[in-house]
Amino acid sequence: MNLLQSLPDKREFERFVRFALVGVIGTGVDMVLLVVLKQGLGLPLLLANSLSYSAGIVNNFLLNRYWTYAGIRSKSGWGQAGQFTAVSLMGLVLNTALVGLFSSMMSATDDHTIIAKIAATVIVLFWNFFVNRVWTFKEAPESAGSIAS
Repeated sequence: MNLLQSLPDKREFERFVRFALVGVIGTGVDMVLLVVLKQGLGLPLLLANSLSYSAGIVNNFLLNRYWTYAGIRSKSGWGQAGQFTAVSLMGLVLNTALVGLFSSMMSATDDHTIIAKIAATVIVLFWNFFVNRVWTFKEAPESAGSIAS
């Protein structure tokens, strides 16, 4: 028996896995672009980071809209993009706060900073998935008429 088939809601589990994979891809886009912008083009660090993080958000939104949540078009693309961006920025604030909290609970070595970042990222992954699922990519009620694309 397939493990996915034994889960209560196979579709939501598959969406979570896709959402997590999209996040890994988006992180790669963010990091590669940061290096290109900072080291290749010589942009200031904060500008390069802001641009690369923004590119990661755009990448993640598009992949989630057309792959993770394919077929859920109860809102316009612009509406979903705005909501997705708001959730992503709230996730950034939450991640930053958790890294600070976890780091303060451990000694301030580089190894502990990475552990704090990983723990915060896992927590924020669940936050981002849940909020995007119930708000950004909420399915329209069955009785709804046509849906926006």
